[in-house]
Amino acid sequence: MTVDVLRRPALADRRARLAVAVLFFTNGALFANLLPRYPQIKADLGIGNAAYGLAVAAFPAGAITAGLAAGILVRRFGSARVAVGGTLLTGAGILAAGLADSVVVFAGALFLAGAMDAFTDVAQNAHGLRVQRRYGRSIINFFHAIWSIGAVTGGSMAAAAIALGVARGPHLLFSAAVFAVAACVALRYCLPGPETDTEPAAETGAEDSAPSPVRTRAAGLRTGWVLAALVLIATAGTLVEDAGMSWATLYLADSLHATAALAASGYVALVGAQFVGRIVGDRLVDRFGQRTVARSGALIAAVGMGLALAVPTVPGTVLGFAAAGFGVATLVPAAMHEADELPGLKPGSGLTLVSWLMRLGFLLSPPVVGLVADATSLRVGLLVVPLAGLLVLLCAGVLQPRRR
Repeated sequence: MTVDVLRRPALADRRARLAVAVLFFTNGALFANLLPRYPQIKADLGIGNAAYGLAVAAFPAGAITAGLAAGILVRRFGSARVAVGGTLLTGAGILAAGLADSVVVFAGALFLAGAMDAFTDVAQNAHGLRVQRRYGRSIINFFHAIWSIGAVTGGSMAAAAIALGVARGPHLLFSAAVFAVAACVALRYCLPGPETDTEPAAETGAEDSAPSPVRTRAAGLRTGWVLAALVLIATAGTLVEDAGMSWATLYLADSLHATAALAASGYVALVGAQFVGRIVGDRLVDRFGQRTVARSGALIAAVGMGLALAVPTVPGTVLGFAAAGFGVATLVPAAMHEADELPGLKPGSGLTLVSWLMRLGFLLSPPVVGLVADATSLRVGLLVVPLAGLLVLLCAGVLQPRRR
Protein backbone atom coordinates (compact mmCIF):
# COMPACT_ATOMS: atom_id res chain seq x y z
CA MET A 1 0.00 0.00 0.00
CA THR A 2 2.79 2.43 0.90
CA VAL A 3 4.55 1.69 -2.38
CA ASP A 4 1.37 2.57 -4.35
CA VAL A 5 0.82 5.83 -2.47
CA LEU A 6 4.39 7.00 -2.97
CA ARG A 7 4.70 5.75 -6.56
CA ARG A 8 5.97 8.47 -8.86
CA PRO A 9 3.74 8.96 -11.93
CA ALA A 10 5.22 7.95 -15.28
CA LEU A 11 6.82 10.65 -17.42
CA ALA A 12 3.98 10.44 -19.97
CA ASP A 13 1.43 11.01 -17.19
CA ARG A 14 3.32 14.01 -15.80
CA ARG A 15 3.51 15.51 -19.29
CA ALA A 16 -0.20 14.90 -19.78
CA ARG A 17 -0.94 16.65 -16.49
CA LEU A 18 1.04 19.69 -17.65
CA ALA A 19 -0.74 19.60 -21.02
CA VAL A 20 -4.19 19.60 -19.38
CA ALA A 21 -3.09 22.46 -17.11
CA VAL A 22 -2.18 24.45 -20.24
CA LEU A 23 -5.64 23.77 -21.71
CA PHE A 24 -7.35 24.97 -18.53
CA PHE A 25 -5.12 28.06 -18.47
CA THR A 26 -5.90 29.00 -22.08
CA ASN A 27 -9.63 28.43 -21.51
CA GLY A 28 -9.63 30.80 -18.54
CA ALA A 29 -7.52 33.42 -20.31
CA LEU A 30 -9.30 33.62 -23.68
CA PHE A 31 -12.69 34.96 -22.57
CA ALA A 32 -11.12 37.07 -19.82
CA ASN A 33 -9.30 39.02 -22.54
CA LEU A 34 -12.67 40.13 -23.93
CA LEU A 35 -14.59 40.99 -20.75
CA PRO A 36 -12.80 44.30 -19.97
CA ARG A 37 -13.50 45.38 -23.57
CA TYR A 38 -17.28 45.17 -23.13
CA PRO A 39 -17.79 48.87 -22.19
CA GLN A 40 -15.87 49.97 -25.31
CA ILE A 41 -17.82 47.59 -27.55
CA LYS A 42 -21.13 48.79 -26.09
CA ALA A 43 -20.17 52.42 -26.70
CA ASP A 44 -18.89 51.76 -30.25
CA LEU A 45 -22.04 49.88 -31.21
CA GLY A 46 -24.23 52.61 -29.70
CA ILE A 47 -26.62 50.18 -28.01
CA GLY A 48 -28.65 50.58 -24.84
CA ASN A 49 -28.57 48.45 -21.71
CA ALA A 50 -31.39 46.13 -22.83
CA ALA A 51 -29.81 45.34 -26.20
CA TYR A 52 -26.41 44.94 -24.55
CA GLY A 53 -27.80 42.54 -21.96
CA LEU A 54 -29.45 40.40 -24.62
CA ALA A 55 -26.28 40.40 -26.72
CA VAL A 56 -23.92 39.25 -23.95
CA ALA A 57 -26.45 36.57 -22.94
CA ALA A 58 -25.63 34.95 -26.31
CA PHE A 59 -22.47 33.43 -24.80
CA PRO A 60 -24.24 31.25 -22.19
CA ALA A 61 -27.05 30.66 -24.69
CA GLY A 62 -24.55 29.20 -27.15
CA ALA A 63 -23.06 27.03 -24.43
CA ILE A 64 -26.48 25.68 -23.45
CA THR A 65 -27.59 25.10 -27.05
CA ALA A 66 -24.49 23.14 -28.04
CA GLY A 67 -23.44 21.69 -24.70
CA LEU A 68 -25.23 18.34 -24.96
CA ALA A 69 -23.26 17.47 -28.09
CA ALA A 70 -19.95 17.59 -26.21
CA GLY A 71 -20.12 13.99 -25.02
CA ILE A 72 -20.75 12.72 -28.56
CA LEU A 73 -17.77 14.67 -29.90
CA VAL A 74 -15.52 13.42 -27.10
CA ARG A 75 -16.40 9.80 -27.86
CA ARG A 76 -16.00 10.36 -31.62
CA PHE A 77 -12.78 12.39 -31.73
CA GLY A 78 -11.24 12.08 -28.25
CA SER A 79 -11.26 14.55 -25.38
CA ALA A 80 -7.86 16.09 -26.17
CA ARG A 81 -8.69 16.88 -29.79
CA VAL A 82 -12.11 18.31 -28.89
CA ALA A 83 -10.57 20.49 -26.16
CA VAL A 84 -7.96 21.91 -28.52
CA GLY A 85 -10.37 22.34 -31.41
CA GLY A 86 -12.82 24.10 -29.11
CA THR A 87 -10.04 26.38 -27.89
CA LEU A 88 -9.14 27.43 -31.45
CA LEU A 89 -12.75 28.16 -32.37
CA THR A 90 -13.43 29.95 -29.07
CA GLY A 91 -10.52 32.28 -29.82
CA ALA A 92 -11.92 32.91 -33.31
CA GLY A 93 -15.37 33.71 -31.89
CA ILE A 94 -13.93 36.10 -29.33
CA LEU A 95 -11.89 37.86 -32.01
CA ALA A 96 -15.01 38.20 -34.19
CA ALA A 97 -16.95 39.62 -31.23
CA GLY A 98 -14.25 42.21 -30.61
CA LEU A 99 -14.30 43.29 -34.27
CA ALA A 100 -18.10 43.23 -34.66
CA ASP A 101 -19.63 46.29 -36.35
CA SER A 102 -23.23 45.48 -35.42
CA VAL A 103 -25.04 44.07 -32.43
CA VAL A 104 -26.20 41.07 -34.51
CA VAL A 105 -22.63 40.12 -35.44
CA PHE A 106 -21.51 40.72 -31.85
CA ALA A 107 -24.20 38.41 -30.45
CA GLY A 108 -23.60 35.80 -33.14
CA ALA A 109 -19.88 35.72 -32.43
CA LEU A 110 -20.52 35.36 -28.71
CA PHE A 111 -22.98 32.54 -29.42
CA LEU A 112 -20.26 30.70 -31.38
CA ALA A 113 -17.66 31.35 -28.67
CA GLY A 114 -20.04 30.08 -25.97
CA ALA A 115 -20.82 26.90 -27.90
CA MET A 116 -17.15 26.15 -28.45
CA ASP A 117 -16.35 26.98 -24.83
CA ALA A 118 -18.90 24.34 -23.74
CA PHE A 119 -17.12 21.72 -25.87
CA THR A 120 -13.75 22.73 -24.46
CA ASP A 121 -15.03 22.70 -20.87
CA VAL A 122 -16.37 19.15 -21.04
CA ALA A 123 -13.41 17.82 -23.05
CA GLN A 124 -10.66 19.30 -20.89
CA ASN A 125 -12.34 18.05 -17.72
CA ALA A 126 -12.77 14.59 -19.28
CA HIS A 127 -9.09 14.47 -20.18
CA GLY A 128 -8.09 15.83 -16.78
CA LEU A 129 -10.07 13.03 -15.13
CA ARG A 130 -8.30 10.49 -17.37
CA VAL A 131 -4.98 11.79 -16.11
CA GLN A 132 -6.30 11.73 -12.53
CA ARG A 133 -7.15 8.03 -12.88
CA ARG A 134 -3.60 7.38 -14.04
CA TYR A 135 -2.23 9.27 -11.02
CA GLY A 136 -4.42 7.36 -8.58
CA ARG A 137 -5.12 10.48 -6.52
CA SER A 138 -7.07 13.72 -6.80
CA ILE A 139 -5.61 16.39 -9.09
CA ILE A 140 -8.78 17.82 -10.69
CA ASN A 141 -8.94 20.78 -8.28
CA PHE A 142 -5.44 21.75 -9.36
CA PHE A 143 -6.66 22.11 -12.95
CA HIS A 144 -9.52 24.38 -11.87
CA ALA A 145 -7.08 26.49 -9.87
CA ILE A 146 -4.99 26.87 -13.04
CA TRP A 147 -8.15 28.02 -14.83
CA SER A 148 -8.48 30.80 -12.22
CA ILE A 149 -4.88 31.85 -12.86
CA GLY A 150 -5.63 31.94 -16.58
CA ALA A 151 -8.68 34.16 -16.00
CA VAL A 152 -6.63 36.61 -13.94
CA THR A 153 -3.88 36.58 -16.58
CA GLY A 154 -6.34 37.22 -19.41
CA GLY A 155 -7.98 40.09 -17.56
CA SER A 156 -4.57 41.59 -16.82
CA MET A 157 -3.59 41.31 -20.50
CA ALA A 158 -6.75 43.19 -21.48
CA ALA A 159 -6.20 45.85 -18.84
CA ALA A 160 -2.63 46.39 -20.04
CA ALA A 161 -3.76 46.60 -23.68
CA ILE A 162 -6.38 49.20 -22.78
CA ALA A 163 -3.87 51.20 -20.74
CA LEU A 164 -1.39 51.16 -23.64
CA GLY A 165 -4.05 52.17 -26.15
CA VAL A 166 -3.85 48.92 -28.16
CA ALA A 167 -6.89 48.51 -30.42
CA ARG A 168 -9.22 45.55 -29.87
CA GLY A 169 -8.33 43.84 -33.16
CA PRO A 170 -4.55 43.50 -32.62
CA HIS A 171 -5.03 42.74 -28.92
CA LEU A 172 -7.56 39.92 -29.41
CA LEU A 173 -5.72 38.54 -32.47
CA PHE A 174 -2.53 38.31 -30.39
CA SER A 175 -4.42 36.63 -27.55
CA ALA A 176 -6.10 34.09 -29.87
CA ALA A 177 -2.82 33.29 -31.64
CA VAL A 178 -0.76 32.85 -28.47
CA PHE A 179 -3.27 30.57 -26.78
CA ALA A 180 -3.94 28.64 -30.00
CA VAL A 181 -0.23 27.82 -30.25
CA ALA A 182 -0.14 26.85 -26.57
CA ALA A 183 -3.14 24.53 -26.99
CA CYS A 184 -1.69 22.87 -30.11
CA VAL A 185 1.61 22.22 -28.33
CA ALA A 186 -0.28 20.80 -25.35
CA LEU A 187 -2.14 18.38 -27.64
CA ARG A 188 1.12 16.63 -28.44
CA TYR A 189 1.56 15.61 -24.79
CA CYS A 190 -2.02 14.59 -23.99
CA LEU A 191 -2.86 10.93 -23.37
CA PRO A 192 -3.35 8.83 -26.51
CA GLY A 193 -5.88 6.07 -26.98
CA PRO A 194 -9.57 5.69 -26.07
CA GLU A 195 -11.33 7.70 -23.41
CA THR A 196 -11.72 4.73 -21.02
CA ASP A 197 -8.69 3.19 -19.36
CA THR A 198 -10.55 0.31 -17.73
CA GLU A 199 -9.35 -3.26 -17.62
CA PRO A 200 -11.47 -5.98 -19.28
CA ALA A 201 -13.91 -7.44 -16.82
CA ALA A 202 -13.40 -10.98 -15.59
CA GLU A 203 -15.68 -13.62 -17.00
CA THR A 204 -18.72 -14.27 -14.88
CA GLY A 205 -21.61 -16.66 -14.86
CA ALA A 206 -24.75 -16.37 -16.92
CA GLU A 207 -26.69 -14.85 -14.03
CA ASP A 208 -24.15 -12.01 -13.68
CA SER A 209 -23.91 -11.31 -17.41
CA ALA A 210 -27.68 -11.00 -17.77
CA PRO A 211 -29.04 -8.99 -14.81
CA SER A 212 -32.76 -9.10 -14.16
CA PRO A 213 -35.02 -6.28 -15.41
CA VAL A 214 -35.83 -5.34 -11.81
CA ARG A 215 -32.15 -5.00 -10.95
CA THR A 216 -31.49 -3.03 -14.14
CA ARG A 217 -34.39 -0.67 -13.40
CA ALA A 218 -33.21 -0.14 -9.82
CA ALA A 219 -29.68 0.60 -11.02
CA GLY A 220 -31.05 3.10 -13.55
CA LEU A 221 -33.14 4.86 -10.91
CA ARG A 222 -30.15 5.11 -8.57
CA THR A 223 -27.96 6.51 -11.36
CA GLY A 224 -30.64 9.08 -12.18
CA TRP A 225 -30.92 10.14 -8.54
CA VAL A 226 -27.16 10.43 -8.12
CA LEU A 227 -26.87 12.43 -11.34
CA ALA A 228 -29.62 14.83 -10.20
CA ALA A 229 -27.88 15.32 -6.85
CA LEU A 230 -24.56 16.00 -8.61
CA VAL A 231 -26.25 18.61 -10.80
CA LEU A 232 -27.60 20.32 -7.66
CA ILE A 233 -24.14 20.29 -6.06
CA ALA A 234 -22.48 21.79 -9.14
CA THR A 235 -25.27 24.35 -9.55
CA ALA A 236 -24.89 25.38 -5.89
CA GLY A 237 -21.22 26.09 -6.58
CA THR A 238 -22.02 28.20 -9.64
CA LEU A 239 -24.78 30.09 -7.78
CA VAL A 240 -22.24 31.23 -5.20
CA GLU A 241 -19.72 32.17 -7.92
CA ASP A 242 -22.37 34.20 -9.74
CA ALA A 243 -23.47 35.92 -6.52
CA GLY A 244 -19.93 37.24 -6.14
CA MET A 245 -19.55 38.10 -9.82
CA SER A 246 -22.91 39.79 -10.33
CA TRP A 247 -23.90 41.21 -6.94
CA ALA A 248 -20.98 41.54 -4.50
CA THR A 249 -19.80 44.95 -5.73
CA LEU A 250 -23.35 46.28 -6.03
CA TYR A 251 -24.34 45.10 -2.54
CA LEU A 252 -21.26 46.57 -0.88
CA ALA A 253 -21.57 49.89 -2.74
CA ASP A 254 -25.33 50.49 -2.65
CA SER A 255 -26.54 48.65 0.45
CA LEU A 256 -23.50 49.08 2.72
CA HIS A 257 -22.21 52.36 1.20
CA ALA A 258 -18.64 51.12 0.76
CA THR A 259 -16.16 53.09 -1.32
CA ALA A 260 -15.50 51.96 -4.88
CA ALA A 261 -12.22 50.28 -3.92
CA LEU A 262 -13.76 48.45 -0.97
CA ALA A 263 -16.82 47.45 -2.98
CA ALA A 264 -14.62 45.67 -5.52
CA SER A 265 -12.93 43.69 -2.75
CA GLY A 266 -15.98 41.45 -2.23
CA TYR A 267 -15.60 39.66 -5.56
CA VAL A 268 -11.81 39.67 -5.28
CA ALA A 269 -12.08 38.01 -1.86
CA LEU A 270 -14.42 35.33 -3.20
CA VAL A 271 -12.24 34.50 -6.23
CA GLY A 272 -9.01 34.63 -4.22
CA ALA A 273 -10.35 32.34 -1.51
CA GLN A 274 -11.75 29.98 -4.14
CA PHE A 275 -8.30 29.76 -5.73
CA VAL A 276 -6.75 28.90 -2.35
CA GLY A 277 -9.45 26.30 -1.76
CA ARG A 278 -8.69 24.63 -5.08
CA ILE A 279 -4.94 24.66 -4.49
CA VAL A 280 -5.35 22.76 -1.20
CA GLY A 281 -8.48 20.90 -2.32
CA ASP A 282 -6.77 17.84 -3.81
CA ARG A 283 -4.84 17.07 -0.62
CA LEU A 284 -7.98 17.54 1.45
CA VAL A 285 -9.96 15.23 -0.83
CA ASP A 286 -7.26 12.53 -0.69
CA ARG A 287 -7.11 12.80 3.09
CA PHE A 288 -10.79 13.14 4.01
CA GLY A 289 -12.79 12.19 0.89
CA GLN A 290 -15.02 14.21 -1.45
CA ARG A 291 -18.06 13.90 0.82
CA THR A 292 -16.45 15.32 3.97
CA VAL A 293 -14.69 18.14 2.08
CA ALA A 294 -17.93 19.15 0.34
CA ARG A 295 -19.96 19.13 3.56
CA SER A 296 -17.30 21.07 5.47
CA GLY A 297 -17.02 23.62 2.69
CA ALA A 298 -20.79 23.98 2.44
CA LEU A 299 -20.97 24.62 6.18
CA ILE A 300 -18.22 27.24 5.95
CA ALA A 301 -20.03 29.00 3.08
CA ALA A 302 -23.46 28.87 4.73
CA VAL A 303 -22.30 30.05 8.17
CA GLY A 304 -19.81 32.63 6.86
CA MET A 305 -22.20 34.33 4.44
CA GLY A 306 -25.17 33.83 6.75
CA LEU A 307 -23.44 35.74 9.55
CA ALA A 308 -22.37 38.44 7.10
CA LEU A 309 -25.98 38.96 6.00
CA ALA A 310 -27.36 38.74 9.54
CA VAL A 311 -24.93 41.42 10.81
CA PRO A 312 -24.21 43.56 7.73
CA THR A 313 -20.87 45.37 7.88
CA VAL A 314 -18.36 45.99 5.10
CA PRO A 315 -15.48 43.94 6.65
CA GLY A 316 -17.84 41.17 7.67
CA THR A 317 -19.38 40.98 4.21
CA VAL A 318 -15.98 40.81 2.52
CA LEU A 319 -15.04 37.97 4.88
CA GLY A 320 -18.40 36.35 4.18
CA PHE A 321 -17.75 36.31 0.43
CA ALA A 322 -14.26 34.92 1.11
CA ALA A 323 -15.75 32.12 3.23
CA ALA A 324 -18.25 31.39 0.47
CA GLY A 325 -15.53 31.21 -2.19
CA PHE A 326 -13.35 28.93 -0.10
CA GLY A 327 -16.29 26.74 0.85
CA VAL A 328 -17.48 26.02 -2.70
CA ALA A 329 -14.01 25.72 -4.25
CA THR A 330 -14.15 21.95 -4.77
CA LEU A 331 -17.86 21.51 -5.55
CA VAL A 332 -17.84 21.77 -9.36
CA PRO A 333 -14.72 19.56 -9.76
CA ALA A 334 -16.20 17.02 -7.33
CA ALA A 335 -19.51 16.85 -9.18
CA MET A 336 -17.76 16.47 -12.53
CA HIS A 337 -15.51 13.72 -11.20
CA GLU A 338 -18.38 11.74 -9.72
CA ALA A 339 -20.52 12.17 -12.86
CA ASP A 340 -17.69 10.89 -15.05
CA GLU A 341 -17.45 7.75 -12.88
CA LEU A 342 -21.17 6.86 -12.91
CA PRO A 343 -21.81 3.28 -14.06
CA GLY A 344 -24.16 2.54 -16.92
CA LEU A 345 -23.40 5.73 -18.88
CA LYS A 346 -21.36 6.17 -22.03
CA PRO A 347 -17.96 7.89 -21.60
CA GLY A 348 -18.45 11.63 -21.20
CA SER A 349 -22.26 11.46 -20.87
CA GLY A 350 -22.49 12.12 -17.13
CA LEU A 351 -19.89 14.86 -17.31
CA THR A 352 -21.71 16.47 -20.24
CA LEU A 353 -25.09 16.46 -18.48
CA VAL A 354 -23.70 17.99 -15.27
CA SER A 355 -21.81 20.67 -17.20
CA TRP A 356 -24.86 21.51 -19.35
CA LEU A 357 -27.39 21.73 -16.50
CA MET A 358 -24.89 23.64 -14.36
CA ARG A 359 -24.75 26.31 -17.07
CA LEU A 360 -28.54 26.58 -16.94
CA GLY A 361 -28.18 27.51 -13.28
CA PHE A 362 -25.56 30.11 -14.17
CA LEU A 363 -27.94 31.62 -16.74
CA LEU A 364 -31.03 31.67 -14.51
CA SER A 365 -29.54 32.75 -11.18
CA PRO A 366 -28.95 36.48 -11.93
CA PRO A 367 -32.58 37.25 -12.89
CA VAL A 368 -33.89 35.22 -9.93
CA VAL A 369 -31.70 37.12 -7.46
CA GLY A 370 -32.65 40.36 -9.20
CA LEU A 371 -36.38 39.66 -8.91
CA VAL A 372 -36.04 38.84 -5.20
CA ALA A 373 -33.95 41.98 -4.68
CA ASP A 374 -36.54 44.16 -6.42
CA ALA A 375 -39.37 42.65 -4.38
CA THR A 376 -37.52 42.86 -1.05
CA SER A 377 -33.84 43.84 -0.92
CA LEU A 378 -30.52 42.65 -2.31
CA ARG A 379 -29.60 41.51 1.19
CA VAL A 380 -32.51 39.04 1.03
CA GLY A 381 -31.59 38.07 -2.53
CA LEU A 382 -28.08 37.12 -1.40
CA LEU A 383 -29.56 34.50 0.91
CA VAL A 384 -29.06 32.30 -2.15
CA VAL A 385 -25.47 31.81 -0.91
CA PRO A 386 -26.21 30.22 2.50
CA LEU A 387 -29.14 28.36 0.93
CA ALA A 388 -26.76 26.90 -1.64
CA GLY A 389 -24.56 25.71 1.21
CA LEU A 390 -27.52 24.00 2.88
CA LEU A 391 -28.42 22.35 -0.44
CA VAL A 392 -24.94 20.84 -0.68
CA LEU A 393 -25.20 19.55 2.90
CA LEU A 394 -28.35 17.67 1.88
CA CYS A 395 -26.95 16.27 -1.38
CA ALA A 396 -23.31 15.54 -0.47
CA GLY A 397 -24.11 11.96 0.49
CA VAL A 398 -23.77 10.93 -3.18
CA LEU A 399 -20.09 11.94 -3.17
CA GLN A 400 -17.39 9.41 -2.39
CA PRO A 401 -16.19 9.03 1.20
CA ARG A 402 -12.55 8.71 2.13
CA ARG A 403 -10.82 5.85 0.33
CA ARG A 404 -9.13 3.51 2.80
